[in-house]
This record gives sequence, structure tokens and C-alpha cells, in this order.
Amino acid sequence: MPLRHLTPRDQHLFWQYGRGADVPVHEPLVHRAIERHAIVTPHAVAAEHHGATLTYGELDRYAGALAARLVREGVRPGDRVGLFARRSIPMLVGLFAVLKAGAAYVLQDIGRTPPAQLADVIRTARTRVILTQKEHVPRVPLPLPGGHRLIALDDPAPYDPGPVPLLPPHPDDGCCVLFVPGTAGRRHGVQLTHRNITNLLLTEPGGLGIRPGDRVAQLLGIASGPAVWEILGCLTRGATLAVRGTDTDTGTAARAATVLIATPAVLAGIDPAGCPDLRTVAVTGEPCPRPLADRWSRRTALLHCRGPAEATLATTVGRRTPAAGRPLPNGTVYVLGADRRALPVGETGEVWVGGDPVSAGYLGEEALNAQRYAPDPFLGEGRVMFRTRDLGRWTPDGDLEHLGRPAGRLGPPGERPLLRLAGERTAGTVTVTR
Repeated sequence: MPLRHLTPRDQHLFWQYGRGADVPVHEPLVHRAIERHAIVTPHAVAAEHHGATLTYGELDRYAGALAARLVREGVRPGDRVGLFARRSIPMLVGLFAVLKAGAAYVLQDIGRTPPAQLADVIRTARTRVILTQKEHVPRVPLPLPGGHRLIALDDPAPYDPGPVPLLPPHPDDGCCVLFVPGTAGRRHGVQLTHRNITNLLLTEPGGLGIRPGDRVAQLLGIASGPAVWEILGCLTRGATLAVRGTDTDTGTAARAATVLIATPAVLAGIDPAGCPDLRTVAVTGEPCPRPLADRWSRRTALLHCRGPAEATLATTVGRRTPAAGRPLPNGTVYVLGADRRALPVGETGEVWVGGDPVSAGYLGEEALNAQRYAPDPFLGEGRVMFRTRDLGRWTPDGDLEHLGRPAGRLGPPGERPLLRLAGERTAGTVTVTR
């Protein structure tokens, strides 16, 4: 019994505070949730950018034809496809097409990412196909590895229809790959599965109450984790994605939005008085300063979302303070101390995450996976938990208080702690599979 060292009261609170609600997810595949809106409301606007619009019917039709092209090129469930583009409607078509083909998309902003970094993404993700826009083809690092194909998103040819059967992926297959910072400038590819993403987006509060007729602003860097939340959170719920016009123009898209996902830095540059229709704001990426949080919470529902990409972008979501929140549905959050033993309420330890939010691990990083992922002794049944390396503690009223990653206590991404928690031992090798 992994909790036998705790008092009966703390054993009860371990589960009461640390376990999110058990909520069924009605659609375990991301693209199927989007396709439903194309069937029910084909003329509803899925996205708008620079005055151009794309309906759900058009998005489904264009992406279906491109998905057939990808399948003819050999793309199969479990594969990864590079999507090197700028924020645009063709980018959205490419993203949806990759999912329809059963593969995971690897999105990079080709206008901002250096060619050497793109080449590293290709190697790490072991992509089969690269999708881009014609004007950006010269920025794709050439020569591509053997067997690769380069397809222009805005070339009419990819949209030629063809009777190609599309093989459905499994919910535990990859949906997208996010590259997160590591040590010495190195980046690690984190694979999020369909199960990870649908658990966040199709339950509450991660769904942010988005519904048809809403407008969700797409403001953040398209290769970032929160951009997954913006884009797929909008499209899986049948709303309209208002894509930011330029890299510096956040205000225009935000002013007409009803739902906004933003980092504190982006939020600080927007006047809440100029967003009359805004209903919900999710602040993510880093703690929101209290004055900024107070400024926005007076006008809208403000959600504080804390968590890394490896735990599907949000470990906890809270309303009351920027530093506290509660686990999302179908997920667990543990505060562990020495030897990964559960700590009583009020004691500070490392925050671990379990359940459906736990990602499928780092691509090609077995040693790092062994450090950061471990068998979950609390859920059992072959489940895996993820070590955030952040410190936290449970408050008496059941919020997880996030205490950050103090310098001198925990090292940078990919490293063991500089000072171990008392009694901690090195983990054995863990193979992360979903």
C-alpha cells in the first residue's frame, strides 16, 4: 500500500484533493470532433485571417483531399508530418489534414525558426513529409533526408480528391509534437496523444466553455503549447478561430473574441475595456502577476492554468489565485517527498502528474524518459506518472499551491535535482508507451 505511512485522514485527502473528476470523453479522436461540426454546421465559419474566411465544410473538404494525398505518399497512423508554415488558413488546412491521415503534426513557424533548428526537428521527429507554403520553400533545410516529400500547402495539386481510405489512429497515437526547451539550448520533442488532447479540450474546465458562435483569438506563437489549446480548443467545439493578422497585432483579434488564451505578457498588452464580448480568459505559460489578474478578473472569468507540455499544458486550473488550482478531469496530481512517498496536506514536495494528461514521452530520449516518467504506484495498472520538477503543497481547502522551481534546488530541464529531496533515489528505466 503506497499510502500506508499516512494517517487515515491524509490518505482520504490524498485522493480527495489529488484526483480530478472521472468524466467520460465523448470523442477520443481530435479530428473526429472537428468533423462533427463540418457535418452539422458546414457553413459556420471555422477561421478568419486577414479578411479571408474558411467554413467548416471547406476546412473538411480541403483537408480531406490533402489527407488523401498524404496517405498516397505513405503516411500512416503513428507517423509524424512536419508542418512548417506561418499562421494562416493554409496552415489550419494542413494541420487538420495530418490528423485526418492518422499522423501527428509537428508545427513550426517557418518565418521565425532558424533552418538549423528546423533540420533538428526533422531528425528528432523522424518526419516523412514536410508541408509548407510555396513562398517559404526556400527556408526549408535542404537536402531533406531520404524518402522525404515536400508538399506546398497552397499548391492546388494537394487538394485533388482521390478515393483513398483513411485509416483511423488509436486514441493513444500521437496527435502533435511540441518542442520544449532543454539544457544547453537543446530542445526535446514531446508527443501528445489524441487521448491527452481530447481529455483537456472536451471536458471542463479545459474546454473553457467554448461553444458554436464563440470567437477564440489565435494570438500565441503557433509552435507553442498554448497554441494547441487555442486552435484545437476552438475547432473541436465548433467556434470561429480569429487568427492574429500580424506578429505584433494582438489587439484586433482579441477585441472581438469571446474566449482568450494568453500568457501574462500578452495579456498585459491588451486593454480589457476594449474587449466587450470577452467571457473567459485562460492565462497560461507562467504565473500571472496579482495586479494583472485583478485587473482582468473584474471584467471576465479568469482561469489560472499551470502545467508543462509534458502534462498536456495544464496540471491544475484555478480561479481564486494565480498560484493555486485543482486537478483536471481524469488526471491526478501528487505531492511527493523522499522515495516518492506521498506527503501530508500542507507539506512541500515535488509535484507529479498521473492519469490521462500524461504525455507519451520525449521522442528518442530514453534516458530522459527514465528520469521524468515513472510507473504510477497510486493508479497502478501500468499507468505512468510525470515528474514536473516543480514544488508544491496542498492547502487545507484542497488547492494545489504552486511554489515554482527554486534556483539551487532543482536543475534545468533534463537534469536531476541539484539537491535531492531527503531519501530520494534514482529511478530505474521506464519505457513510456500509451
